[in-house]
Amino acid sequence: MTVNWSQDVYDRALRYAANAHHGQKFRRTELPYLIHPTLACMEVIAALAEEDHHDGNLAVQCALLHDVLEDTHIFYEDLQKQFGTDVADGVLALSKDKSLPESEQMADSLLRIQKQPSAVWIVKLGDRISNLSEPPEWWTTEKKVNYQESARQIYDALHTASPFMARRMKDKITAYGKYIGK
Repeated sequence: MTVNWSQDVYDRALRYAANAHHGQKFRRTELPYLIHPTLACMEVIAALAEEDHHDGNLAVQCALLHDVLEDTHIFYEDLQKQFGTDVADGVLALSKDKSLPESEQMADSLLRIQKQPSAVWIVKLGDRISNLSEPPEWWTTEKKVNYQESARQIYDALHTASPFMARRMKDKITAYGKYIGK
């Protein structure tokens, strides 16, 4: 098996994400927010180990940086300058367009992701897989049900990018039912 991503590329993107997310916490815990993009990237790296047809460097960078446009002071032009247009475009596709009504944001993002290379698709799958862990205690049952349903939306739109990630996502969606009483 050939590794199709560079540890130096990973290191550079991780440090950039760490600086961008500095001081942010993960889901109202004391954990640094950076745990989330690194968990999403772990899922991506696992898929890259199984499937070598994705651009690994693009996937790794987008995984580590996927929330910087949405949740920090970083702008598209900053990412483009630091990481190139492909990475900036991938991260932009992975970011919600907050100018749209919340009910339209997921469908819009999925359409934009589908116009990107498969490396970006697997980042979205890895992002949601990593988020399908125990939900925050303050989430209502309705919020949990909606979250599981949006995971199904993501699966339906993107599962063809990676059989490995599709299986993992399907299992995580099913397992998430325990938080809803299913």
